[in-house]
Amino acid sequence: MMAAAYLPVYALSRGGHPESLHYGAIAVVSVSGDLLAAYGDPHLATFLRSTAKPFQALPLVLAGGLEHFGLSAQELALICASHSGTDEHAAALETLQRKIGISESQLQCGVHPPYHATTVERMKKAGEDPTPNRHNCSGKHTGMLAYAKLRGWPLDSYLDPHHPLQQKIRHQFAELAGLPEGKLALGTDGCSAPIWAAPLYNTALAYARLMDPAGLHSAHRKACEQIREAMLAYPNMVAGPNRFDTHLMQAAGGRILSKGGAEGFQGIGLRGGVKSGGSPAIGIALKIADGDGRGWVNHAVALETLRQLGVLAEQELVALAAFGPQRSLTNWRGLQVGQGEPIFDLKR
Repeated sequence: MMAAAYLPVYALSRGGHPESLHYGAIAVVSVSGDLLAAYGDPHLATFLRSTAKPFQALPLVLAGGLEHFGLSAQELALICASHSGTDEHAAALETLQRKIGISESQLQCGVHPPYHATTVERMKKAGEDPTPNRHNCSGKHTGMLAYAKLRGWPLDSYLDPHHPLQQKIRHQFAELAGLPEGKLALGTDGCSAPIWAAPLYNTALAYARLMDPAGLHSAHRKACEQIREAMLAYPNMVAGPNRFDTHLMQAAGGRILSKGGAEGFQGIGLRGGVKSGGSPAIGIALKIADGDGRGWVNHAVALETLRQLGVLAEQELVALAAFGPQRSLTNWRGLQVGQGEPIFDLKR
């Protein structure tokens, strides 16, 4: 059943001979709910992973948490982030936690080395061990604790799927995505937070509504606008140096919002008018079937999707060429030994 949902999207060759083939599925949806284009099964249900982070921040923003704690747009972007664990990110998290009145020790995300290689090397030389604030999900966890504290709910059990915080997150995502909450399959993310699986179509619809929430109630509309504008204004907080989401948002100059997730998931939102004059806001959700062990196939497929939709100018594609759509394969000596290229056409 899963195999039938995916189709070939990206091929790798070596010495001109085929070597590997990646499968995927894509949904492109307008803010009005029209399925504009697809490849594979657009109704495939799969876990959003970190692509869910803008929606996991929604309850805090809706409840007036930004105003209550005096949080900035930059700090909101960090709450929606899979950041690189740089010194800048860690310092911003310390400030954010002081404003909320919590400590790093209350984060239950675990610990991993920073994604930023230069930071890893500096920390090793200084004998500094990674702490939870270097975890890419620490902004999300800080935001969850902020919302629980705002509501007077228990902080030590904030990751329990039955905690009112987690229930509110799922309810508000389901509402934005246009599907019954009971249709969300539940699991546990790499950072120990509850996560859900949803059809690609509905995730894309949620991203479209994030980009143009005009049809939502006024409070939801304002909250979506705050999240959208924070991420677009501070793309370096959302990811970091040499990261796809940051570079795509910077290259597109505020027209495109991007948030990746583990296991080859990618969510993208296009402002209204980006595709053509008068075109609606659009959401895109895509999943690489094998989980994208290379960590870049979803980026190349995302760029090819945007190229086929005609929303990136030639100079923008040139600026993003390091991420795809075509990729040169090199060995440990830096020799070019192969090629990666997209092999799909969106069905309109």
